[in-house]
Amino acid sequence: MQGRTELSRTRGELISTETRINERIRVPEVRLVGPNGEQVGIVRIEDALRLAREADLDLVEVAAQARPPVCKLMDYGKFKYESAQKARESRRNQQQTVIKEQKLRPKIDPHDYETKKGHVTRFLGQGHKVKVTIMFRGREQSRPELGFRLLQRLAEDVGELGYVEATPKQDGRNMTMVLAPNKKPQKAPRPQQEAQQEAQEPAPEPAG
Repeated sequence: MQGRTELSRTRGELISTETRINERIRVPEVRLVGPNGEQVGIVRIEDALRLAREADLDLVEVAAQARPPVCKLMDYGKFKYESAQKARESRRNQQQTVIKEQKLRPKIDPHDYETKKGHVTRFLGQGHKVKVTIMFRGREQSRPELGFRLLQRLAEDVGELGYVEATPKQDGRNMTMVLAPNKKPQKAPRPQQEAQQEAQEPAPEPAG
């Protein structure tokens, strides 16, 4: 199986930018690595190519600068496909990481707090980070503890979905905190639910 080779011109010479595989590897001997990562040792290029054909695999140069070059037996087409898939997944994850923002007042009323908390919960559940900003006005600036306690309360209320990535910090008239989504769902509530279910189940009747 042959890979497409792209060429670029540097100092008047054509230099391959594609990994060399199979017959494109033109050296007398290589340090061979098996398909499972096992070290085969230094072998003649003819023997390495023969082993690749017998295993229905490709001989792929993975360290061209080594002496002799290091080559590995692998399915090159599958390797390129999986590498491309991982690259796309990585870019997709980076694009999905968005920082949302929610602004609160230190003396927010209970209804507004629940509304704002609902927004934060939704954002964290969607995998987004949330920057929470407490806005102080007038004399409120002399009582930063109000903002700190409010941020602390919010962090505890959404603790099942997110954690504090950046602790509360005073920034002029504002106090900010960044929440990030948990990588793994919390499993703490499950035993409690199981315990409640067990408590609701009728006790087994004594034998005899």
